[in-house]
Amino acid sequence: MKAAAALFGLLATASAAAVNQKVTYDGYKVFRIPSANKDHAAKLEKVTEQLGLQPWQTPYKTGTYSDVAVPPAQLAKFHELIDHMGPIVMHEDLGSAIAQEGNHAVYAAGSANASWFDSYHSYKDHLTFLSDLQAKYPSNSEIVTSGKSAAGNAITGLHIYGKNGKGKPAVVFHGTVHAREWIGTMVNEYILYNILTGYGTDNTYLDKYDFYIFPVVNPDGFIYTQTNDRMWRKNRVANTGSNCAGTDLNRNWPYKWDGQGSSTNPCSETYRGASAGSSVENKALTGWLSNLKKTQSVKLYIDWHSYSQLFMSPYGYSCTALPGNNAEVQQMLKGAVEAIRDVHGTSFDYGPICSTIYAAAGNSVDWTSDVLGSTYNFAIELRDTGNYGFVLPPDQIVPSGEESYAGIRYVLDNMK
Repeated sequence: MKAAAALFGLLATASAAAVNQKVTYDGYKVFRIPSANKDHAAKLEKVTEQLGLQPWQTPYKTGTYSDVAVPPAQLAKFHELIDHMGPIVMHEDLGSAIAQEGNHAVYAAGSANASWFDSYHSYKDHLTFLSDLQAKYPSNSEIVTSGKSAAGNAITGLHIYGKNGKGKPAVVFHGTVHAREWIGTMVNEYILYNILTGYGTDNTYLDKYDFYIFPVVNPDGFIYTQTNDRMWRKNRVANTGSNCAGTDLNRNWPYKWDGQGSSTNPCSETYRGASAGSSVENKALTGWLSNLKKTQSVKLYIDWHSYSQLFMSPYGYSCTALPGNNAEVQQMLKGAVEAIRDVHGTSFDYGPICSTIYAAAGNSVDWTSDVLGSTYNFAIELRDTGNYGFVLPPDQIVPSGEESYAGIRYVLDNMK
């Protein structure tokens, strides 16, 4: 989710739809620039637009920051324009950080155990891990798909349930809708793994709910981040009349579409697509969720993102509208972020999407709340708050999973 409401386009190396060459970030530096007031924010926007840079995030309120990746050729000019604002280096060499993060451990098929969470993994290995986990617990799980991507990749998840079988109120998780947000994939699998492997010792959740966990709902984009461009965000569909590929799947849901925080520019990272729900992936996801609702109630929906450490509720389309259960939800979020903090001291902010981070029309959480009718609906931005950004080191997978699971347990324990 982390992009400005009005990003002005991708880096030239990443924007061409037809170019599938490997994008290198060697020599790129990533800076964090404080935004003390509105003038600072306006200055930052002007400079990034002038230099054609792609912000990782922009200041969503006074006192927050802009994180910007700067190529070697632009460093001198960037320093000239920005140094008086006190930039801090997040990544001295982004290419080197990506290389270290991308040292995927070799996964031995059939060994679905906790060592999985020691590193990031290839998309193929994610599918194998889910299959292996299901094979270990055949009485409590099944592989599910919610359709296919534009390139024909199955949107694959695991349905887990307790001894009384299927059909209880549903909990649905979507991970990695934005392709570069790898930590969301791993945290979804961490929670899945712990609920399933803990069954028999702690039956609280699986005997009460059915869980449908989809670690990667943007498989085409996720694969592309592993083969071509680590910083890719959108899906990979070609856009008619443009050299820029991709739709932001979290601006394309068919509810309050084409509003604040989405772009009509196909080169923007927040491009809302040609029409409401036009992407192949969103058609698949909305269709699958609608069919699920016909057979069982949907109690909880969570859309997982990174980064910023936020736990958010509807709405994204408006900063004034609130769902009917907002008072209850805010109390729930308060308890959830306290549970998260109790694990490793990690602080999360919470509140409605629009007032907590920015406007984001056409997002999934608004749709599941008002169209699907799910009782509780959240968007989570995982670690961190700017030391690493999207390129979070593998040694943070387990602690991120541990604290996230604590927050989710609080939510599950307090749902009515």
